[in-house]
Amino acid sequence: MDKYNAQQVMNGTWGEVWIDGTYMAEVTAFEAKVSLDKTDVNMTRRLAKAQKVTGFSCSGSLTMNKVSSFFIKKLNEDMKQGKQTACTIISKLDDPDAIGSERIVIKDAVFDELILANWSAKTLGEEQINFTFSDWDLLDIAE
Repeated sequence: MDKYNAQQVMNGTWGEVWIDGTYMAEVTAFEAKVSLDKTDVNMTRRLAKAQKVTGFSCSGSLTMNKVSSFFIKKLNEDMKQGKQTACTIISKLDDPDAIGSERIVIKDAVFDELILANWSAKTLGEEQINFTFSDWDLLDIAE
């Protein structure tokens, strides 16, 4: 892109998240990222480290206002029985001023922990839940 206008910068206020088809209005932030796994490659007559990509790791985080016990209900029984709960997450960012929108499916998301209680007096409740995943698809991407 050679040029853009300030109003075309995507604003996270227009972000939305669905977990296994359930719309999560309480979400305030979402991140999903893919990090490359690299292995050092030793080479003669070269002092600098060389590296080869040998895989990747997928992780993310979800921040939301504490409105319900959604995650306790979703994960509690499986965790107590030693089962893994894998979810599908859809992230959508569709700012009406932006050039396009982004919609991404996160597959096989597994949440790292279950927060049973976390509160403080005179503090609004918030949850941040980290997860890993193994695959993703791009449904819509901005131009």
